[in-house]
Amino acid sequence: MRTRVPLLDRITYYIVKSKGKQLRPIFVFLCSGIAGKINDRTYIAASMVELLHTASLVHDDVVDDSMKRRGLFSINALWKNKIAVLVGDFLLSRGLLIALESEEYEQLQILSEAVKKMSEGELLQIEKARKLDISEEVYFEIIKQKTASLIAAACKAGATASEASAENIEKMRLFGEKIGIAFQIKDDLFDYGEDAIGKPTGIDIKEKKMTLPLIYTLNKVEKKIKKEIIRTIKHFNTDKKKVKEVIQIVTKSGGLEYAKEIMLKYRSDALEILHQFPQNDYRDSLETLVMYVTDRRK
Repeated sequence: MRTRVPLLDRITYYIVKSKGKQLRPIFVFLCSGIAGKINDRTYIAASMVELLHTASLVHDDVVDDSMKRRGLFSINALWKNKIAVLVGDFLLSRGLLIALESEEYEQLQILSEAVKKMSEGELLQIEKARKLDISEEVYFEIIKQKTASLIAAACKAGATASEASAENIEKMRLFGEKIGIAFQIKDDLFDYGEDAIGKPTGIDIKEKKMTLPLIYTLNKVEKKIKKEIIRTIKHFNTDKKKVKEVIQIVTKSGGLEYAKEIMLKYRSDALEILHQFPQNDYRDSLETLVMYVTDRRK
């Protein structure tokens, strides 16, 4: 991370100091352990995953105009958008260069593919937010690309680093995809008060993001209510009272219960894949991580 640019070093130090849960590199290590053996290649893969993920977060904050990240000021809040975009570019290129410097071409392909999918998912979500015509099928396509692709890549990269069989590498990738989808649905639920405080935020509604509880509700309620919800999201998405009304409709219509049910189905699918591997400390830790992803309070 060190460079000859003092400003860049100051910013990267700030990023490292404010690190998050680091779930994705943990997936790399545990998937490497369960599928084979942790080695130097595992460390390279974990470093790449964390750098690429951090780059995506820095860019996301610029796109979403977010002033906070992990309870601290975002890079764009402290150093403005231009610098934040360039820092995100630096982190992305650093992650890809680690693979080239170590001649890890297979890992480079795995993670470059994930970055491509993440970008496509974000753009698809923006496109659909304009029309508010998203179906469940499109929703799952978005989150599979936007969120699940990097977790799936982390699991695949871990298994690849340990030189696992092609069959086990694919199992780990699919495991990561399943738990990545469950992870995003859990995030969707937080918008409706599924957090430690229990207070709904309505941030997704304000940003015109069509999440699973909302899609379910729009498909279930009568036409008049559906029109009113869409009208609120399009024209009154910053009106706290109207946003609260939408949240109440989603809650009463069973949208939250439905989303939870789907999330738990994906969790169950992920555990089913995991149980095809012999029981050991790595499998136990991955089970704990799977439960954390769906039971977390933030």
